[in-house]
Order: sequence, then structure tokens, then C-alpha cells
Amino acid sequence: MRREEKTRRFLISLLVVVFVLGLTASYGCGKKETKVEKIKIALILPSTKDDMSWSQGMYEGVMDAQKELGVDNVEVNVTEQMPDPVNAGAAIRDYANKGFNIIIAHGSQYQNPVMEVAKDFPNVTFAYGTAFQTATNVFAYDPEAQDGAYIFGVLAAKLTKTKTVGIVGPVKTGDAIKYNYGFKQGVDSIDPSIKVLESYTGSFGDTIKAKEMATAQIEAGADILTGTAQQSVGAIQAVAEKPGVYWFSNDVDQSSLAPDHIIASQAYKWKDVVLYIVDNYKKGKLGGEVISLSLSNGRIEIVFNPKLKSTLITPEIEKLFNETLEKIKNGSIKVKLP
Repeated sequence: MRREEKTRRFLISLLVVVFVLGLTASYGCGKKETKVEKIKIALILPSTKDDMSWSQGMYEGVMDAQKELGVDNVEVNVTEQMPDPVNAGAAIRDYANKGFNIIIAHGSQYQNPVMEVAKDFPNVTFAYGTAFQTATNVFAYDPEAQDGAYIFGVLAAKLTKTKTVGIVGPVKTGDAIKYNYGFKQGVDSIDPSIKVLESYTGSFGDTIKAKEMATAQIEAGADILTGTAQQSVGAIQAVAEKPGVYWFSNDVDQSSLAPDHIIASQAYKWKDVVLYIVDNYKKGKLGGEVISLSLSNGRIEIVFNPKLKSTLITPEIEKLFNETLEKIKNGSIKVKLP
């Protein structure tokens, strides 16, 4: 064989080896990382971004995540007041068609449109909640609202003077119903004779009806009330009109709404959830997981209103709060859910 032919065959063999090694490196390291110059996040909210509740909490979480990652690295687009899942579905698809990388539809009512659109855009990450159903490119998120609510029930049972407390709920679903289960069990753990009034507006955003229900519960003797979702702002207005009546909040720190009436808030740390989704997107994991928010993993925190903590929370009650919080975190107290 001539020398030139041997050299040619040697070079071909070398190229084959390099090619095979390249393939091995590509497929042997697990998920392929997604490299994009700027991540585009779309957020769809059922109410306004300043509703002092569910929507505002996630909006601020997304904006805080953008600040942490750099405004030059993350683009954010927000669509507000989309309570109707059908209209929200059109918005979700529109964002996907426009090339957004991560689309967050902030509500359990968006499950069907999210799942439907996600099938057509396998390279886009979708997220929604409170929910449990996922897909390869869909994250669900689920706040363990019952845990902080249990603690609030314990505190309410220690603070009520009328032995009557109230819950103004939105809809019997998602984290709202879990929250109510937790609150009632917390009250019962201290004094089963305490009467718990419970009513539902049938809507996440009906603040007028929530105010009416809260007023009715106060007139029936309730001096400690609580509730969840956007509609809770209306109930807080009713509480703020009655001296000696107090409220425990959920979703965000709502103490600025009624500084003389809101004792504490269970606040969801949505920034941590958004950063987790973005980090996984960069690593090539687009979904397939239920992201939990809990007191144990630090994605939920209890925020006291300092003005009322100094006057209402005695050392004995604070000791009970700390003990209950620790038992929730270590699992020795578990709220029963339906």
C-alpha cells in the first residue's frame, strides 16, 4: 500500500473516533443544557398585580427574581385580570407563539389550557398552581397552606374573647380549602368548644361579598377572622371597621391594609419558586415536578405585624407559637386533609 493511501485511511479513522467521542459526550451527560441569551418569562394573573394578595405575591416574586438574575438577562411580560380560563388559554398560546421560554399561569383554574397548549410547545416550560398534574414541560406548584393556618388557628383559640372565630373562604378548592382545614384543626387542638363560623363567596375575587360575609360573622360574635385569595381584601375592610376584631392573612403580608387589626400573615416566597424554575430550565429540565412551598423548606414564612405582636402576643403565646411551628416543621404535627 502506498504511503499516501495509509495516511488517508489513518485520518479517516481518526475522524471517526473523534465523532464517536463527541456523540458519547453529548448523550452521556444527562439532560442537555438550554443556552439562551435572554430568558423571556410570561406571567398570567387572574386579578391585578397590585391586589395585595395571590396575584401580587407572584408578580413581586417574578420581579424580584428578575432583579436577582439581572434585568438584562430576563425579560418579563405580564397579563392581568384573566379569571376566565378560556381567555387565559388564548394568552398562554400567544406567549408561546411569541417565543417566551417560561410561561407561568398563576391559578389552579388554568390547568386545562396549560396542559393543552404545552403539548404543542415541547421546548417551552409552563407552570401553574395550586395544582398536582404535571407533564414533561409543565411544573405544578403547591403551597402547604394548611400548616401556617394550623398555627393561626392555635393563636386564634388563645386570643378570642368571644369563643367564636370565623373563616371567609373563596372557593372550596386548592390551597384555600387546605388553609381552612388547617385553621379549624388548630383551633380545635386548643379548645374544641370554640365555635368556627365558615362561609364561602364562591369566587376568588368577590371582595364585596367577602365584606358582607365578614360583617355577618362579626355580628354573630366572631372576634378573630381569617381567609384567603383576592377576595380577602374585602373581608379585611369589614374587620378594620370593628375595634377589637382581628384578622390572620394569607398569600402576602397584608398588615399595611389594617395595621390595627391584622395580627400576622402567612407569606409565600414566590421568588424562590421562580428561581427554581429558571434554574431547571437552564439545565434542560422543563417540567415534570410538583414544587412544594412549605414552612419546612423555607418557601413559606410567618410574618407578624410588629404593632400587634407587642400588644397581643404574650410570652406564653409566643412560646406556644414557637413550639407549634417547630412541630409543624419536624412533622410531629400533620394537618389532616380531605
